Amino acid sequence: MASNVTRERTKMVPLPSDSIVPERDVNKRPVLEARHLGIDFGGLTAVDEFNLAIGPTEIAGLIGPNGAGKTTVFNLLTNVYKPTRGTVILNGKDTKGMRIDQVNRAGIARTFQNIRLFTDLTVEENVRIGLHNEIKCNMFSGILRLPSHWRTEKEFHDRSMELLKIFDMEYLADVKAGALPYGAQRRLEIVRALATNPSLLLLDEPAAGMNPSETAELMENIRKIRDQFQIAIMLIEHDMSLVMGICEGIAVLNYGKIIAKGTPEEIQNNPQVIEAYLGKQGED
Repeated sequence: MASNVTRERTKMVPLPSDSIVPERDVNKRPVLEARHLGIDFGGLTAVDEFNLAIGPTEIAGLIGPNGAGKTTVFNLLTNVYKPTRGTVILNGKDTKGMRIDQVNRAGIARTFQNIRLFTDLTVEENVRIGLHNEIKCNMFSGILRLPSHWRTEKEFHDRSMELLKIFDMEYLADVKAGALPYGAQRRLEIVRALATNPSLLLLDEPAAGMNPSETAELMENIRKIRDQFQIAIMLIEHDMSLVMGICEGIAVLNYGKIIAKGTPEEIQNNPQVIEAYLGKQGED
């Protein structure tokens, strides 16, 4: 759990909901609030009493041992799974009853543990798919190839190139997504999620399969995304150097329940967290 990162830390401020947010976000409405969230599969409780608030420009972390329920939480926040109980408030709106695409349009975009790209489409075409939330098309102008159609096409292209430049990937625009190296596919999935114009970006193990150099570059790009787009980012990650180096507030999940919330320093030194990861140490 140790980290050698020596950067200035963001001051975190407690909320009445027993969550913490960066000081700069304390007088702003949270981008997301999960209240008493839980789900049962048959007789098994997978997640229970999950309470969390995320500030509108916060970089938050959700960590925990394998099988703790982290991806299940992401599926609950995006309505892939319908909660058995509890509420998800996104930008002040209850997401109950929303379809997955409606939750996306309301402000949440995500990536997945297992990369989900359209491998037979080009890099640019993958990004353009995400732009349908942001750039509206007229079916008839497309069929008739009216001037408005070509203006929209140029808008799609220009915006795609702008987003790809975040990861210096614009030169790969015409390459099939399936031909990209693993790390580049990971980056493309983040770009496509950004194309939907989210207010909250959920990253499920974004550094999986990356080497240390790629992980360090990813860390800087996550900060760049937050600063450039002024959005919140929440990530699930097993790379503790990434989590401790970039996250401002961290929640720790174990057996479907949050066992700790705090700053990276507080989490690193929390006995419950250490026990969850390393097991209870026997006495000599």
